[in-house]
Amino acid sequence: MSKQWKFKSCDDALAEQFFQTLEKIPKPLAALLAQRGCKTVEEAERFINPALSTLRDPFEMPDMDKAAARIRRALSGGEKITVFGDYDVDGVCSTAMLVRVLRELGGNVSAVIPSRFDDGYGLSADALTTCIAEHKPSLIVTVDCGTGSVEAVEKARAAGVDVVITDHHEPGGQIAKAVAVVNAKCVTDHPARILAGAGVAFKLCHALIKDGRGNGCIVSASVDLKKYLDFVAVATVTDMVPLLGENRVLVRAGFQALENSCWAGWNALKKLAGITGTVETWHAGFAFGPRINAAGRVGRPDAALELLLTDLPARADELAQLLDSANRERQAIEKDMVREAIEEIDSYFDAEKNFGLVIAREGWHTGVIGIVASRLVQRYSRPVAVIGMDGDSGRGSCRSIDGYNLLDGLGACADILKQFGGHSMAAGLEVEECNLEAFKIRFNEAVAAQIKGSDLQSILEIDRIVTLDEADSSLMDGLKRTGPFGQDNPEPVWAVCGVNAVDSRILKEKHLKLTLSDGKTRCEAIGFNLAEKLPAGPIDVAFTLQENVWNGRTTVQLNIRDLRPAVQ
Repeated sequence: MSKQWKFKSCDDALAEQFFQTLEKIPKPLAALLAQRGCKTVEEAERFINPALSTLRDPFEMPDMDKAAARIRRALSGGEKITVFGDYDVDGVCSTAMLVRVLRELGGNVSAVIPSRFDDGYGLSADALTTCIAEHKPSLIVTVDCGTGSVEAVEKARAAGVDVVITDHHEPGGQIAKAVAVVNAKCVTDHPARILAGAGVAFKLCHALIKDGRGNGCIVSASVDLKKYLDFVAVATVTDMVPLLGENRVLVRAGFQALENSCWAGWNALKKLAGITGTVETWHAGFAFGPRINAAGRVGRPDAALELLLTDLPARADELAQLLDSANRERQAIEKDMVREAIEEIDSYFDAEKNFGLVIAREGWHTGVIGIVASRLVQRYSRPVAVIGMDGDSGRGSCRSIDGYNLLDGLGACADILKQFGGHSMAAGLEVEECNLEAFKIRFNEAVAAQIKGSDLQSILEIDRIVTLDEADSSLMDGLKRTGPFGQDNPEPVWAVCGVNAVDSRILKEKHLKLTLSDGKTRCEAIGFNLAEKLPAGPIDVAFTLQENVWNGRTTVQLNIRDLRPAVQ
């Protein structure tokens, strides 16, 4: 599908103020700061330098005082504490971090990661029963789940077990009556609403340390929470929460911690992926995240948890290899499922009739359906639900497009779904086979009611038109200061217009290597999977800026996002 270029607006007067006031900021970067919401020089400086000192007091979060008090009592009384997390990257990282912090505080702590296939999502009643039987805790602390686990919390109460919930999901109905529910989405207009589960768990750790120091706990005074930020960074990036506000602060600091991590698991994953030096968001999204997720999708989720809890480098290397094998298996399964799904959808797809796509098949691996849904969204630019059927019912994963809230569409089908929940962009569901066809029709109608008539052509948003001489090492250095980039703070896309390709080569039959010139400046550019897209004559090039390291030499290179004939 061809892309429509959309150029972002900018307050040029404000951008000029930033350029004149801020030290060593190139003009394109000054404009970027204005586009990203900075209204004053002070805000721009904070954006460039997101400092841990700007983090808000963790006790501002709802029920944090109750959570800290109950956990402090458990720690001082030697009670058995079990941390219960979800099976995705956010849940596994949150669990590992909280277990480590509680153990450093002297806690008697175990951990549980439920099976995606046997236990389902979150703190279910069955998972709670198994947790109590195997670990015999007097206190369960959830991470990345639990807000709506009404039945499970009641069962825990009946068994004499207290529950403290930390979560970041929108409450879908009743809220569990736990000792504490630390979830910023349970209140309105709270800056912590954008935190990932690991961010909320980190706030709990911060509260415990602050509470302990305030009460004269010697151990609390020695705990350095900065060394745990690598867990928060990877979880935050992979959970696709906005990389704004405190999330940028936590991820920036977390990536710095990852570069010299003190944890064997992260070092094993870095070695396996060949990562040395600076850690960036794509490392979290494409190197760490998929391998940790694969354990819960096609392998053992406890293997990922063990990787992040072991202090033995040799064992960490073994577990990293295990996760890598699981990820390769996941990739093979995904490839087949995507092919089957595309064949089926292409057989009936009509852009004027099909707006919410639902595709289901018996035997599809439910651990991979979410990734498949994402691939289909990219292809069709429509909200998608992919369902793996197992007899009379099926589990589904949904992914959306910008501007459409999945929960609206699923809510319109609530009476024919066994259950559903999640975020505006990603959600899960269960549906009985007898209601599947009705769900396909109803979901499509619900989506069509909101997006029919909208321009669903793939849009490439471009931050600013620059000249080739502005796409230099100075801009590259400035971009490093404005990262990390990710959800809601995307990597900037620039454009040069009316340039010529004075040299072009095809690499591996599908990639395009160019030398671009405007008559004064030349720049090297690479276009992955764009071998057949180069038009004749002058061209406009949309790109991101990257560093290319070859034979020990570092140069700035344009990573082409799209090409088109020059627009006069």
